[in-house]
Amino acid sequence: MAEAKLGVIGGSGLYEITGLSDVEEINVKTPFGDPSDTITLGTLGETRVAFLPRHGRGHRILPTELPVRANIWAMKSVGVEWLISVSAVGSLKEDVQPLDIVIPDQIIDRTKSRVNTFFGEGIVVHCTFAEPFCPVLSQLLYQSAYYHVGTHVPRVHAGGTYIAMEGPFFSTKAESNLYRSWGASVIGMTALPEAKLAREAEMCYATIACVTDYDCWHEIHESVTIDMVIQNLMRTVEAAKEVIMSVSAKLPKRRDCCCANALRDAIITSRDLIPPHKKEELALLIGKYLE
Repeated sequence: MAEAKLGVIGGSGLYEITGLSDVEEINVKTPFGDPSDTITLGTLGETRVAFLPRHGRGHRILPTELPVRANIWAMKSVGVEWLISVSAVGSLKEDVQPLDIVIPDQIIDRTKSRVNTFFGEGIVVHCTFAEPFCPVLSQLLYQSAYYHVGTHVPRVHAGGTYIAMEGPFFSTKAESNLYRSWGASVIGMTALPEAKLAREAEMCYATIACVTDYDCWHEIHESVTIDMVIQNLMRTVEAAKEVIMSVSAKLPKRRDCCCANALRDAIITSRDLIPPHKKEELALLIGKYLE
């Protein structure tokens, strides 16, 4: 199967990447069903890239219904080591304004109904998750986004906490103010379980959080229309495309962060007690640790 070093999971508004050459589309079968859509493989500069629209083309899949395990597995199976997520978010801070980009470094899980691990059924794995986003990739994203300040985006924020909520409803005002009291910066629906599954797949994962509006805590929220949100989203998505193109040319030759070997000390089950069918099913992830 064709190999790609960089993977991009596009969120709301990002359904394709422009500038790709040598493009082909592939359907990937996984132990966890079909991904959200076909994967587009292409070359960006000198880097092979795999792109997947998170919600499917035409935006067909609710956040809770996303086949996240299949999506991450599919990216892993085509060789992805660096995985960029693009996510539309609402702001929880006055100084994080619509059209800004945030590169979060922390996350709080408020989801309720999502499977967040590849393991279980006879194999126990406990990955560390103190740094849920890869610091190396996050820094590359910030540096590249900062370069575009004043042209594509007003501001770029390095770090910040992303609240991952269940959806599909947005927050109540009480919830929004609670999250603000926690010091969170933005709120969205898709960073989890993506970040957890990417860690289990030993991929470097980071998010370009595109701020479309203030969450409902803000006094001007009532004057925000869906049309305004969509317009803001389209502008920040264009900036995200520029950032992806820039980062694709700057990826390190080697990965020295904790992401690259996240499973090395995380498999708790005795090797001889792991069910043979699980060893076979999960060979893509754990095969090198069972040799």
